[in-house]
Amino acid sequence: MTAGAPIDYIVVNGVIYTSDPEQEWAEAFAVSAGKIAAVGTEDDVRRLATGDTPTIDLGGRFAMPGLVDVHAHLGLGGRQQAFELPILPTDSVPEILDKVRTWTERLQPDEWVVGGIVGSTVIDDLTTDDLKALDDAAQGHPVMLRDDSMHNRWVNSRALDIMGVTADSPDPDGGSYVRNADGQLTGVLYELAGNLAESAVAEAVEDPAAHHATAIKTAVQTLNSFGITAVQEAATMDYALETLHRLDEQRQLTAHVVASMPSRTFIEPGITGAELYDVGARHRSAHVRPDFSKYVLDGVPMTRTSAMLNPYICSHHSHDRDFTGEPLWGLDELVESLEDLVDRGLHAKLHATGDAAVRRVLDAVERVRASRGDAPIFQIAHVEYIDEADLQRFADLGVVPDASPYLWFPSVIQESIAKQIPAETFDKSWPLRDLFESGALVSGGSDWPCAAPTPDPWTGLATMVTRRNPDSAVQGELNGGQSIGIQQAVAAFTRNPAAAMGLGDVTGTLRPGLSADFIVLDRNVLIENPAAIHQTTVLQTYFEGRLVYEAADEDAAGVAADLAESAS
Repeated sequence: MTAGAPIDYIVVNGVIYTSDPEQEWAEAFAVSAGKIAAVGTEDDVRRLATGDTPTIDLGGRFAMPGLVDVHAHLGLGGRQQAFELPILPTDSVPEILDKVRTWTERLQPDEWVVGGIVGSTVIDDLTTDDLKALDDAAQGHPVMLRDDSMHNRWVNSRALDIMGVTADSPDPDGGSYVRNADGQLTGVLYELAGNLAESAVAEAVEDPAAHHATAIKTAVQTLNSFGITAVQEAATMDYALETLHRLDEQRQLTAHVVASMPSRTFIEPGITGAELYDVGARHRSAHVRPDFSKYVLDGVPMTRTSAMLNPYICSHHSHDRDFTGEPLWGLDELVESLEDLVDRGLHAKLHATGDAAVRRVLDAVERVRASRGDAPIFQIAHVEYIDEADLQRFADLGVVPDASPYLWFPSVIQESIAKQIPAETFDKSWPLRDLFESGALVSGGSDWPCAAPTPDPWTGLATMVTRRNPDSAVQGELNGGQSIGIQQAVAAFTRNPAAAMGLGDVTGTLRPGLSADFIVLDRNVLIENPAAIHQTTVLQTYFEGRLVYEAADEDAAGVAADLAESAS
């Protein structure tokens, strides 16, 4: 325990988990100038206070560090929350069409219907008949709906007209306009084909700056409501850098944000690569760190665009029984690009869903480590499939597994994947226990708004442990032998991702000198039945010692009010 500047307030009389391996539990802590000033026994902390020092009396409740999300999309998630048609990944085509038809009633003529998320099992089977039905439901409006991977889109005929896409249009590099056996467009856009649709939607926004500000403020407030106080934005475009910087200058940014700037053309429109890195450098601020570049090594298994070591299941999508997909980067060009990136002082987040893409990244990092040393941070996002021969390489090479919890329990997205990936590979997915035991820095991220409508980390914590869908009506588990313990899961959402983002000396634990980012919960998640952790309610969220969120429902609000009154 240390003391320094005058104490702003102390926190006592609760169960406090610090996530600091050197001192995991405490009776109390003190906050000064936005930082943790002391952690220890209640008697020791109280001795630092004066008679006028405010006290937060937890009343026996549970407190812990603010959570850290290593992978979220603030622009996409915020726009979805603030402006767009909500669709559940379990919605059927008729349910989606009903929602589109109802949504059009609030729109001006020619205004876009934008929404999501459409389940992969729906995207799998869309036909030209569904396109006609979408046209009818849209009542003349252009439509763009995103799927649960955020890699693919479903648009209607009006949108295709605006995009200038016809049945004769050649597929763009890195994407495809899905057609039926007769060559007719279905309205489904795979991968970078969605860039044209996103560009058309963006061009229709009347006040982009205000639109982006509302979206990103909404995204950060949503994160705070789930107890998240630090996040790595997983594909940060120029508009997001500018907006985040402006919000931070206005003291409206209530989370530490690490940006990941795309190295090449991305689904969202905008500049990429060196030009974008320069924009990032100009928009660094107290809480905005443009420290990473985003690399995309492959697509997603649902559309057979992941790069796999073993062939996909033979299906109507491909008659090639040896088809495995290919990484989007050659080894030599990836090494060269990463070395240039490191020379710029940046780190890398690399999307790799297939085991061949994972191996390509590990092979490249091995060469970059040899030439550039151990300081750069390399994260592999998703790590759904890893060949057993590559598991230990994560720890040996200091590569961070960036794992997305919403994807590792039985769900529509896994149902779709199972149609494409052979059982011998599918059944070994998400080897989290092996990664933890190897010494790798397993870090949790929501990948919001992919797969689910919120960045709820408590579902992630629960399913890391149970490997089951939190909905008891959905039976089965996904590779249950790879479940981890609750303390490992908490580490994966606190200190591990903080270190993985370069924020280990800023946040992630309740330790003297670090930011006073902490949350008060309605339960002790360390002793809770794992199957109920997804029901956790955040009562209060503090960022740099400031209360930035408190629960609004009647019961939780009463508890939060008691806590706030005790600090006054």
